[in-house]
Amino acid sequence: MYELHLTTLELAGVWSVIGVAILSLLYALWLRSDVLSNEKGTDAMQKVWLAIKEGAEAYLGRQLRTILPFIGVLVFVLFASVWIAQPTPEAKEMFGDKAHLYIAIGRAAAFILGASFSLMVGQLGMRMAIEGNIRVAAASMRDFGDALRIAYRSGTITGMLTDGLGLLGGTTIFIIFGKAAPDALLGFGFGGTLLALFMRVGGGIYTKAADVGADLVGKVEQGLEEDDPRNPASIADQVGDNVGDCAGMAADIFESYEVTIVSALILGLALMRLTGDVHWIIFPLMVRAIGVISSMIGTFSVPVWERTVAKGDAWHSMEIAYEVSSVITIVSSTLLSWFYMHDLRPAIMVSAGVIFNVIVNRLTAMFTAKETSAVQEIAKSTRFGPATTILTGLAVGYESSVWAILAIAAAILVSVITYQSLGVQYVLYGVALIGIGWLTHAGNLVSMDSFGPISDNANGIGEMAKMDEKARHIMTDLDAVGNTTKAITKGVAIGSAVIAAVSLFGSFFTDIKLVDPTFGDVINIASPIVFIGLLIGGAVPVLFGSLLVKAVARAAGGMVAEVRRQFRIPGVLEGKVKADYARTVEISTRAAQRELIPVGILVVLIPIVVGFLLKAEALGSFLVGVILSGQLLAVFMANAGGAWDNAKKLIEDGLFGGKGSEAHKASVVGDTVGDPLKDTSGPALNPLIKVINLVSLIIAPIVVRYKTTPPLMWVIMIILLAVIAWAISMSKRPADYGADEALEGEPLASKAGASK
Repeated sequence: MYELHLTTLELAGVWSVIGVAILSLLYALWLRSDVLSNEKGTDAMQKVWLAIKEGAEAYLGRQLRTILPFIGVLVFVLFASVWIAQPTPEAKEMFGDKAHLYIAIGRAAAFILGASFSLMVGQLGMRMAIEGNIRVAAASMRDFGDALRIAYRSGTITGMLTDGLGLLGGTTIFIIFGKAAPDALLGFGFGGTLLALFMRVGGGIYTKAADVGADLVGKVEQGLEEDDPRNPASIADQVGDNVGDCAGMAADIFESYEVTIVSALILGLALMRLTGDVHWIIFPLMVRAIGVISSMIGTFSVPVWERTVAKGDAWHSMEIAYEVSSVITIVSSTLLSWFYMHDLRPAIMVSAGVIFNVIVNRLTAMFTAKETSAVQEIAKSTRFGPATTILTGLAVGYESSVWAILAIAAAILVSVITYQSLGVQYVLYGVALIGIGWLTHAGNLVSMDSFGPISDNANGIGEMAKMDEKARHIMTDLDAVGNTTKAITKGVAIGSAVIAAVSLFGSFFTDIKLVDPTFGDVINIASPIVFIGLLIGGAVPVLFGSLLVKAVARAAGGMVAEVRRQFRIPGVLEGKVKADYARTVEISTRAAQRELIPVGILVVLIPIVVGFLLKAEALGSFLVGVILSGQLLAVFMANAGGAWDNAKKLIEDGLFGGKGSEAHKASVVGDTVGDPLKDTSGPALNPLIKVINLVSLIIAPIVVRYKTTPPLMWVIMIILLAVIAWAISMSKRPADYGADEALEGEPLASKAGASK
C-alpha cells in the first residue's frame, strides 16, 4: 500500500476502515452475548429446538466435508493460473522477478480467505439464528417488543459478520498488495462466491424437499397445521429454514458484498493508471466503512422505533431503521466525495445505489406482499383450482421481472448520464460505485432476511410445543413480517448480483486490455461466433434452474412417500406414536449433498470451455447472455414463488373458506410449485452469475494470449466437455430416496400418482 504514496489523511482513512471492520465484529459479539442472556423456555420447547439444532449442524458439517476436496483442487488451479498468465504491470513493478510467485500465493490465499469468510458468515450466522429462535419463542410469552428485539438482534449478528468480514478481507488484501491488489482480490471474490453457491444450492434443495413433502401430505392430504408435531417432515422443514434462508442467504449477500468491493478496486486501479489519482481506490473503501457505521446505528435502533413511532409494527420499525441508515450514508458519502475527491459525481453514484435498492424493495413488495393486487389476484384464482392458481402466479412472476430489470437499467443509466463525457471506464467505475451503495447496508439487509427464518422457527417451536394462544399470536405476527422481509431481501440480492456482474464485466475488458491493448470497447454481436457465445450464455441459467428444480422434485417425491408411510403406522397420525423425524432429515440431507459437486463443476468449466474454444470476444458475449437471462429468470422465480406463498397465507387467514377449503388446497399446490423456484433455483442464480463472471475474469488474460487454439488445448477442451456432460448426467440421474420402499403397501393408483 505504501508504494501508492498515500497522504497521511489517506493512510489514516485506510486504517480506520480496518478499525470499523473490527468494530462491526465486536458489535456482533456484543449482540451474541445479549441474545444468549435470554431464557430458552420450557422443556417441551427445548426438546423441539434441540432436534432442529442437531439436524442443522449435522447437515452443515456433512456439506463442508463434501465440498472441501473441490475447494482444495481450485486452490491449486488458482495458484497455477498466475503462472500461465502475465501478472499486471503493477505487480511486476512491486515484486520484480518474483511477481508470479507472490501473486500466485496471494491469489490462492485470498481464495481460501474468501471461502472461509463466506463459510463463517453462513455457519456462524445460522447457529446464532438457531440460538435466537428458541429465545424468541420464550420471549413471546412475555411481550411482543421483547420477542422482536431478540429476533432482529439474532439476525443482526449475521449482518454484522457480513459487514465486518467483507470489509476486513478486502481492505487487508489492499493493504498487503497495494496497487497489485486486484490480482489477489479475484481469488477473494471467487472464494466467497463459490462457497455461497454451494450453500445456496445445498440449503435450497434441503429446505424445499422438506417443505414440499410436509405441505402436500400434511396440509393437503391430512389437513394438518403448518408445523404439526405429528408430521414426520416438520423438523426437517424447520432445519431447512436455517440451512437455506439463514446460511444460504447470508453467504449470498456476503459474496455480493465482496464482489462489489473487488470490482470497484479493479476499476479504480484502471482510473488511477489514467489519472495518477489514488482516490479512485480509497473512496469505495471509505464509503463501505460509512455504511457499516450507519448499519450499526440503524439496526440498533429497531427496538426503539417499535416502542415509540411504530407502536408494535415490526415491519415499520425495520423500514424506519433502514431509512435512518440510508440518510446517514448519503449525507456522509456526499461530504466525503466533496471534501476528499472534490467531485460530487461519486456521491451521486453511491446515493443512486442506496435509492435504487429501496426502489427494488418496493417493486418486490408490490408483487409479493399480501395486501397488493397481484397477490390478491392469485388468491382469487384459487377458487377455480390449482391450474388457474399456477397460471396467475406465472403471469405475476413474469411481469415482475420486467419492472426489476428496468429499475436496474435505470440505475446503470444514472452512471451513463453522469460519466459519459469522460469515457466508458468512468461509466463502469460509476456502476461499481452504484454496487457499493446498493450493498452499503448489507448489515440491515441480512438482519431483515435472517429475521424471517428466526421468527418462522420460533412459530414452529410454539406450535410443536403447544404454547399458549397469546404467545402463538405474537409469533404468528412476527412470522408474517418475516415472510415479507425474506421476499424483499431476495429481490435486493438479485439486483445486487446484476450490478456486481456488470461491474465485473467492465473489469473483464480492463484485464484483457492489459494483455492485448488492441482489444476494443465493443463486442461485435454480428459475428456468428460471438453470437454463439451469447446464446450459450443465455442458456446456462435455464439449464441450471432446470437441474435444481428436478433435484427438489426428486427429493420431494421421496419425502412425500416417507411421510405417507409413517402416517400408515398405527398411532402416528393420532399423536400416540412419535414420528421418525430423523428419517426425513436424512432424505433432505442426501438430496442436497448429491447435487453440490456436479453444480460446482458446471459453473467453473463452462466459461473455461467457451473462452478457449470461442475466444475472448465470444466469452464477453457469453457473459452478457448469462447476466440478462440470469436476472430475468431469478426475479421471475423469486417473485412468483413469493406471490404464491402469500396468496396461500391470505387463504389461511380466512379468505374464500380458509384452511381446509378447496381454495386452500389449490393455494398449497401453487405454493408448492413456487417453493423450489423462490428458495432454490431463483436465489442460486445470484452466485451463479458472479461465479461465471469471476471465472471468466480470471481466465481472460490467458484466453487473449492464444489467438489460435493449439492441439494440446483442443485435447484439454474435449476432456472438459466430457466432464461437463458427466456432471449434467450426474445431476439428472434418478434417485427415489427410498420412495419405492416407502410406497410399499399403498394402492396402485397412489403409487402411480407419487411416481408422477
